[in-house]
Amino acid sequence: MYGAIIGDIIGQPYERAAVKSKAFLLFCDTPHFTDDTVMTIAVCDGILKAGLDARKKEIKSSIIENLRFWAQKYPYAGYGGMFKKWLSMRWPRPYKSFGNGAAMRVSSVGWLFDSLERTLEVSRWTAEVTHNHKEGIKGAQSIAAAIYLARTGSTKKEIKDYIQEKFKYNLSKTCDEIRPSYYFDSSCQGTCPQAITAFLEGDSFEDVIRNAISLGGDSDTIAAIAGSIAEAFFGIPDYFKEKALEFTKDDMHEVMGKFESLARKRVFGVSVMC
Repeated sequence: MYGAIIGDIIGQPYERAAVKSKAFLLFCDTPHFTDDTVMTIAVCDGILKAGLDARKKEIKSSIIENLRFWAQKYPYAGYGGMFKKWLSMRWPRPYKSFGNGAAMRVSSVGWLFDSLERTLEVSRWTAEVTHNHKEGIKGAQSIAAAIYLARTGSTKKEIKDYIQEKFKYNLSKTCDEIRPSYYFDSSCQGTCPQAITAFLEGDSFEDVIRNAISLGGDSDTIAAIAGSIAEAFFGIPDYFKEKALEFTKDDMHEVMGKFESLARKRVFGVSVMC
């Protein structure tokens, strides 16, 4: 989850800026988190409060409650228009979104469950409360699955092959091929393949973040998604973890701490900073 938060914070100043280069300042003068971080915390909090063995109804109800709770705590984090309408509904209903919000908030699911089947199931539920379009669901599931596979010892080739076969994403282009013609796209189908490619080409956590932001477009979300997978594969240096804590709030730290203690127990023979 730290990987998603760091990607969000580093990427935020470059959103829509079309950096198109890996040579940029990691932390600007006024770094801050966006809705990507708030909603990542909210989904994690909702799952923890429902319980890891909870059923579909309980988990979805808790996710809805906590998405709304955290958005009310941080109302100016940069939410999309449809999501703002959803927040204002007395009886919130999903709105067929295929936006990348479903994918950017799902990272905790990739850590908290002990099987790929359960990971896919719960990630679907986290998306369906708002993003019940097939592409929105696919986006959430693909990122949660990539994180699960990365943290349980799969190779990059195995992760790539699984994502291409299961979700039919085209991962054949390199970052150099994507970069020149890629611009802002907030859909799952226009964000997740690019974020996964940034991860696949990276040789460290930081390199993945630089790959993601160098593509341009919705840079904070692409970096949040790519960073969440990179953390599971490479681990995350203490420096970045410290920055995540520095630029987030105490109430977030409480959820992050609970998550970390649970996630550590689910790492299969690998010591990583989750």
